[in-house]
Amino acid sequence: MMPTIGVMFRREQHPASLAGYARRAEALGFDQIWVVEDCFYLGGVAQAAIALAATTRIGVGLGIAPAVARNPAFLAMEYATLASAFPERFIGGIGHGFGGWMEQVGAKPASWLRSMEAITTAVRRILHGEEVTVEGTYAHLDRVQLEAPPEVVPPIVLGVQAEKSLRLAGACADGVLLAEGSGPDYVRWARGLMEQGRNDAGREGRGSVTVYAHCLVDDRNPGAARDQMRDIVARSVAGFVQPQVWQASFGPALAELAVQGGAEAVRAGMPDAWLDDLAITGTSDDARAAIRRLAEAGADSVVLVPPAGVDADAWLDGPFMHAIARGSA
Repeated sequence: MMPTIGVMFRREQHPASLAGYARRAEALGFDQIWVVEDCFYLGGVAQAAIALAATTRIGVGLGIAPAVARNPAFLAMEYATLASAFPERFIGGIGHGFGGWMEQVGAKPASWLRSMEAITTAVRRILHGEEVTVEGTYAHLDRVQLEAPPEVVPPIVLGVQAEKSLRLAGACADGVLLAEGSGPDYVRWARGLMEQGRNDAGREGRGSVTVYAHCLVDDRNPGAARDQMRDIVARSVAGFVQPQVWQASFGPALAELAVQGGAEAVRAGMPDAWLDDLAITGTSDDARAAIRRLAEAGADSVVLVPPAGVDADAWLDGPFMHAIARGSA
């Protein structure tokens, strides 16, 4: 069974193209479009509003608003506004934020985990219409309550990677958003930790798992698509071997390549089997198989990410994107 399929609007794309890109994704039949807030590119809430206003059906996710850069009352106000104006279509993301960027803007916390818990908990309580008073290191609220909470409360997902943060997502959020490079082994591991967090907190139901996935498919020249994707993955891994890579069976071997020879060694030593675990590439059949593996591992939604430097509009209009969108509609 195929999961929900979405597409990403990359941070490098011009905001003037977002409305048209969102309309095209909806017309093709995609279920979701996700916008990105990275320093110092485009504002996440503004992007989500543009995409929602330009469309009528497609879900719009924001991945992610850094917890420590937002006052929880004002973030809840923003998310409530979008959820009330576009019921059942908005997904709010919250994350740690990249440490270097948060330090640049004077928002680096003493505890990433505690700050995430405090902000996420406060935002969700406010969205649910509660009057919230809290006096803590990361949230200071005195009888804060929305005048008109949304009738349909938007799900809040945490963009996290490591063990403690995944457990926290289960305890205080509605799901997780996993970064590019998340293979089936990592998705399975992440879902297990999130569900443990939910169980430990006495929460009922099942959390959601959304996975970002680099995607480049070319049935006419799958080798070229693989070579381009191999370069993208190699440069990503060589910079920092992320937690999701360590969960793969080949994680230690890939890390050793990165340590010994950087991106060049990873690129030269990465077999197709590793690449198929870390990205969606090759032929259309290869891509569908990769998506199914993610779904079988526990992914509810897979968000296809255009590679940096590729014309995103042309990528969205490619044959595979047309086919996979029709299949997900």
